Amino acid sequence: MKAMEKSIFLSIMKQFYLLIILVFALGQKGCTPTEGALTKSDSIPSQSFKDYWFDGNAEISSYQLKQSRYGALREGQAVLIYVTEDFYPNTQVKADQKTKKVKPVLKLNRQKKFLTGIYPYSVMTSSFTYIEWEPFLAKVSASLQEWCGHSYLQLNQRGQINIQSHSYFEGEADQKIGLSKNTMTEDELWNRVRLNPDKLPLGTFALLPSLELIRLNHWPLKTVPVTAQLRNEGEVSTYEIDFESLGRTLSIHFQTQHPHRIEGWVDRSEKGEVYTSIATRMKTQKLPYWQLNTPGDERYRDSLKLVTHP
Repeated sequence: MKAMEKSIFLSIMKQFYLLIILVFALGQKGCTPTEGALTKSDSIPSQSFKDYWFDGNAEISSYQLKQSRYGALREGQAVLIYVTEDFYPNTQVKADQKTKKVKPVLKLNRQKKFLTGIYPYSVMTSSFTYIEWEPFLAKVSASLQEWCGHSYLQLNQRGQINIQSHSYFEGEADQKIGLSKNTMTEDELWNRVRLNPDKLPLGTFALLPSLELIRLNHWPLKTVPVTAQLRNEGEVSTYEIDFESLGRTLSIHFQTQHPHRIEGWVDRSEKGEVYTSIATRMKTQKLPYWQLNTPGDERYRDSLKLVTHP
């Protein structure tokens, strides 16, 4: 009897452990990234990615820009400068030397220049995105300059998202705001298109609008609900984001195949002040632009179809 009881006990314990393993596995499955989230294997750069992005050059693309401001559509130019850099996660600055403490990032400097009557506007957004696994977003900053004054916002991801805002406008002078580390930002999506468009977030989720538009439109620094979809249209795909509460739709057109070059965008809003930003790519070159700063190097602007004196 004792031997039989022992056998029954061992059988029950075996089934109990199997049940625990099954429950644990189901729990793990519930934490699996949903559509649009990156997994660790997704973030490992492919050889084609390394060949393109770690060749010692930046990718510079020029765009013909139509940008609305003060109720009128302005002609201007935009430039997207993509480049990989070594980045210190703690201080969140570019590393001068490669050490064990640095992580590679894909950096985008997105610049717009246009005139509003007698005076010019210059807008630039810098976004830094980790190429390796977690955390995906590193840093975003945006600055606006025009004859009335200038403003600056900076977002840092260090366990949670912290935003600092400085502006000459009343009510926007100096602000500090904290958001959850899981907050998705519009500005980082421009990098995610280049890194892995198949893993862009889809469906309905919360998104922090671009820092550029937050400051141009004096929006509060908070997330809004959006709905996103990805359409494959042959050689060019479109990532479309609908900001229903803002009456705004952003469509980013990009090359379907690697390296997923940005072909242009259409950004429209019909709520409040009508807003339009339409860009069409003119030229793309791979250049070490940081070395092209001597007299005569202006010819590279000509090759990019950029005006010599913006």
